[in-house]
Formats: sequence, structure tokens, C-alpha cells
Amino acid sequence: MTTTVEPTTRAGRREWLGLAVLALPTILIGLDMTVLHLAAPMLTADLGPSSSELLWIIDVYGFVVAGLLITMGTVGDRIGRRRLLMIGAAGFAVASLIAAFATSAAMLIGARALLGLAGATLMPSTLSLISNMFRDPRQRQLAIAIWMTNFMVGGIAGPLVGGVLLQNFHWGSVFLIGIPPLLLLLVLARPLLPEFRNPGAGRIDLASVALSTGAIIAVVYALKETAKDGVHLISLVVLAAGLLAGYTFVRRQLTLTEPLLDLRLFHLPSFSVSLGAQTFGLFVLAATGFLAVQYFQLVLGLSPLEAGLWMMPSAVSGILGTLGGPVIVRRLSARTSMTLGFLIAVPGLALMALSGRTAIVVGLVIANFGIQLVLALTYDLVVGSAPPERAGVASGMGETGTELGMALGVAVAGSLVTAVYRSQVTEQTLPAGVSSEARDTLGSAVAVADHLPGPLAREVLELTRAAYTDGVQLAALVSLGIVVVLAVATATLLRTRQRDTVES
Repeated sequence: MTTTVEPTTRAGRREWLGLAVLALPTILIGLDMTVLHLAAPMLTADLGPSSSELLWIIDVYGFVVAGLLITMGTVGDRIGRRRLLMIGAAGFAVASLIAAFATSAAMLIGARALLGLAGATLMPSTLSLISNMFRDPRQRQLAIAIWMTNFMVGGIAGPLVGGVLLQNFHWGSVFLIGIPPLLLLLVLARPLLPEFRNPGAGRIDLASVALSTGAIIAVVYALKETAKDGVHLISLVVLAAGLLAGYTFVRRQLTLTEPLLDLRLFHLPSFSVSLGAQTFGLFVLAATGFLAVQYFQLVLGLSPLEAGLWMMPSAVSGILGTLGGPVIVRRLSARTSMTLGFLIAVPGLALMALSGRTAIVVGLVIANFGIQLVLALTYDLVVGSAPPERAGVASGMGETGTELGMALGVAVAGSLVTAVYRSQVTEQTLPAGVSSEARDTLGSAVAVADHLPGPLAREVLELTRAAYTDGVQLAALVSLGIVVVLAVATATLLRTRQRDTVES
């Protein structure tokens, strides 16, 4: 059954209660990323993944989501957005159980991929339902702001909840915390959320789905293998295949009457610059957050709970940035506000490049505030810069950029750190008689050191921790460079006084 809502209808109590239901998966997604970063050292010690396997465990979720978001948006239009949300919630709960009790790195990677498949149904369903439930512009703006803030709420809850769980239970417990809210969503969705369908939804082009997902995964696989083992034939072949798939995908979109991605929107400067700012802003946040948590635990030797508590200040500053964006843009233009946000982040990332607990904590606080200020404005600009009839497509592309940016941030930063680490921790630099496993990851080196005599263990940890720290510093400098480029791009390319136009 299709529900029709008049454009002038103001949301009532049922819609606001429905927003609370839609907050459940949003908080869960924010929480899931944080707790997984905290759990990485423990699951490394238990499952013994290689450096590339660990990165796949962390970010295969994001790549699967990014590859399927727009597809799932079309599926929701066809079968009903509430129905798709409920199917995704049930699938996410099942995949969480599989991940919690995984017995190998490969099994956990597979479970994370299933989580990505289910997660791809949650994001487009929640935002689409909000857009249909809140037709009044002011109410919709408030509802979307609340929806975005829930990510930060999940980010704040993650370090506390995850730290307590990891302090007392198996690392798999971090995957179980999402099941109760998902079950609550399944109970409340039908009475509180209306159903929406689009009878004119386009068909799903499976070839485009395969090409886009294949291109992303192939290029990232080649990147990780190169960081791990250097340039070799297999990584070059996979890279070439990924680039070819990407090229074929772009050519196909330009010829389809109903493309998976409407690439013509990139002709709009406001759209392309805002989407780029959103994607690469999240790239930097994901990269620095992931590396900071690993640094706290593996280099400084903090417990998961202690590491989580040290991440709390940056999560709070992120919320302040998110809430401050709409306030600042009332006095300054969107272009000036976004440029200011990126410039605020620059000294924070410079501090992170110095390493050390205080420098990283303070640097994260500053960087999170600045970048979240930008992100509070990009969603509206991405959707608002497109013609009204393409707002849905623009929204889907914005969500894809979000997930892709977060996944790429972890993948690229992790690969940089791995490359630096393996260049410094070699058979020649390791003390004689130390297992070669110490060369793979710092987590492996810590595990190896636990079984060595005191002086030898200290020598191994000093070498490997210094190498890892050098990698973190390089990743922070790369992030700083990205933010400087983003500040220049928004200042020079973003249009704020007039709407771009594109031929339909």
C-alpha cells in the first residue's frame, strides 16, 4: 500500500516518534565503526590476520555499502522503503551473530561483507523515509539535523560501551550490542513508520552494480597488496582490471537512459565540490580516528576502555561542530563556512603528526570540530544544488560518497602505515631469533614480544612501535595535505549565490 502525503502537511506526533525509531540504525552505524576500531588489537591477537586481512575486516563493510547504496535505494522504491528497512535490520542482526562468533579472519571478512549488504539497505531507507515523513521544510531540516547528530551519539557511546565490553568479554561482544536495538526497530517499524513506494522507479542495471563494486574492491585490493609486499605482477594486473572496470562503468552510465549514477550532476560545480568535500572530509576523519585508536592501544599500551575514553573529547567536539555549522552559515556564506572549517582542521592534523598522547588527543579534537562543521553543510548543498527532479539521485550519491570516503580513509591510511612499518621492520633490523611474524603488523609484534625475555621484548617493541609511529605521522601529514586542498577547492570553486543548472 502506498501512502501519499500532501506537500503542506506538517509532521505530527507519529512522525516524530518514527524519527526516534529511525535513529536506532543510525546510532548503531556510528557505534559499530568506533567499537570495531577498539576491538582490532584483540581480534588480531586471537585470529592472527595479516595486515591486509585486518584492513579488509575493518573496511570491507564500507566498500560493499558504497557499491550497493544507490541500488538499494531503487529496490526500496520498488518494494517499499519500510519493508526494505525491516529486511535490512533482520539481515544485519543475523550477520552480527556470525561476526561475533567468527573463528578465522576469512570468516570475519565474510561476515563484515554481509553486514555491508544489510547496511546498504539501512541508510537509503532511513533518509528517504525522513524526506517523505517531514514535508515541511523547517521540520525536515530539523529532522535531518537530528538524524545526523545520531551518528555522533553513536560515536560517543562506542568508546564507552566498547571499552567496557572489551575489558570484560571476548572481542565478539562488540558485534552483539547492535542486536537489541535492531529487534526493537523490527517491533516498532510497522506501527510508527509509513510505507512509501515509487511506482515509477527505474530498473536496476545489474551490470553497473557489478562494474562499480568490482572496480572499488579491485583497486583497493591492489593498493593493500602493494603496501604489504611491494609492487608485483598480481597487484598490477588487479589494479589494471579495476581501472578498466571503472572506465567501463563510467562509459555505461553515459549511455543508459536510467543510469545507476547520473554523472551529469558532476557538471554542477556546487554538487561536485560539495560531494568531494564530504567524501574526503570523512576520508580524513576515518583515517585519523582508526590510527589514533590503534596508537593508543598498541604504542602507548592503553586498555580498550582507556583508549575509548581518550577518544571521547574528539567525539564531543564533533557534535559541537555538527551543531555549529547551521549557526555559522547564517552569518557567513556556505563557501566561507566550509573553507573556515577545513582551515580549523589544519593545525589539529599538524599536531597529530607530532604523535604523543596529548598531541593526538588535542589534534583530534580540533580536526573533528572543523571537519564536522563542514559535513553539517555538505548534505544540504549536495541535494540542494541538483534540480528538484534529481534530488533523490543526488541524495543517494551523497550517501555513497559518505561510505566510500570512510572506507577509503581506513584503507589508504592503513596501507600507508603498513608500507612504512614493513620498510623499517625487516629481517635485518629485527634481533636474531625473533619470529618473522613481528614483521606483519604491530599487533603481531606485540604478541611475539609477550613470549620473549624482558630485554629482547623491549628491543622488539621499541623498534616496531617506532616504525608504526612513523607511519601514523606520515598518514597525518597526508591527511593534512588533503584538507589544505579541500580548503582551497571550496574557497575557489564552490558557488553559493546562484543555483547551477544542467540539462535534464
